[in-house]
Amino acid sequence: MKQNCNPDELASCAEVVKHVKNVKRYLNVIAKRLKDRGLKHDQSKTEDPEVSIFAEYTPKLKKSTYGSDEYNKFLQEMKSALDHHYAQNRHHPEHFKNGLDDMTLVDLIEMLCDWKAATLKHNDGNILKSLEINAKRFNISPQLYNVLKNTVEQLFEEH
Repeated sequence: MKQNCNPDELASCAEVVKHVKNVKRYLNVIAKRLKDRGLKHDQSKTEDPEVSIFAEYTPKLKKSTYGSDEYNKFLQEMKSALDHHYAQNRHHPEHFKNGLDDMTLVDLIEMLCDWKAATLKHNDGNILKSLEINAKRFNISPQLYNVLKNTVEQLFEEH
């Protein structure tokens, strides 16, 4: 940004400075929400009715392939814990009546981070493969799929 505005430019420069301050403020609101989500993520898994079921199934899920028949069978067997989990955690499409359509960008960011972290728990985890599976599972539009894929490629693939 130009440091020394002439008198004709002063009003415009002042508006730019004001705009930048507002954008920073709103980005900080989002950053705070994301930080709060990180602090509270999946706390319901540490309490009943979830804790005992997740303790039993986490090792089984780790050995399975995401989206496989075996994996889906485990999900069915975990239904009571998962129903509770989804009801308590809005970063899951299952939390909402209309799935992804009712989610916010903050929900979607937490969801994508959750999906990436989940791939690390599987011996053959792959976030891009998981994204493909979840695109079908949750009827993700091509446009949103591309946004999520672009985000994965920019943020996660180097890690």
